[in-house]
Amino acid sequence: MEPVESRSDARNKLIPASPAEVFAAMSDPARVARWWGPAGFTNTIHRYEFTPGGSWLLTMHGPDGKDYPNESRFTRIVPDQLFEIEHLNGHHFVLTLELQPHAEGTNVMWRQTFDTVEHYKRLAGFVATANEQNLERLAAEVVRGTSAA
Repeated sequence: MEPVESRSDARNKLIPASPAEVFAAMSDPARVARWWGPAGFTNTIHRYEFTPGGSWLLTMHGPDGKDYPNESRFTRIVPDQLFEIEHLNGHHFVLTLELQPHAEGTNVMWRQTFDTVEHYKRLAGFVATANEQNLERLAAEVVRGTSAA
């Protein structure tokens, strides 16, 4: 199999909140609906079984007016540390978010890994922008949640 690094989009985002506060925004489907996806997208979550092996069904509503059904499965969850899904329909990938405590909050390590280098390279430009926007939206939701508490 090709090395993970050559078929993945990996990035980091420092969020000024604790790992527990970041994880709270990842484990609550109402909050996930607010931040999931690139800028301009909204979401309808149909199922969010937040446990390893659990199903996640959602429809992403694009700024282009199109609906994008998504089906994923939670593969690994470690409270306040790790969130991982396998995206099952359309483009197959594994998305891993690791939360690392940092003096200024939490470093979110985001890695989206595709099955092949060729598949990743076809999407790399879009994926890089979309993942950066997704992390920005997560950070905004975490800050919103901590200021509401």
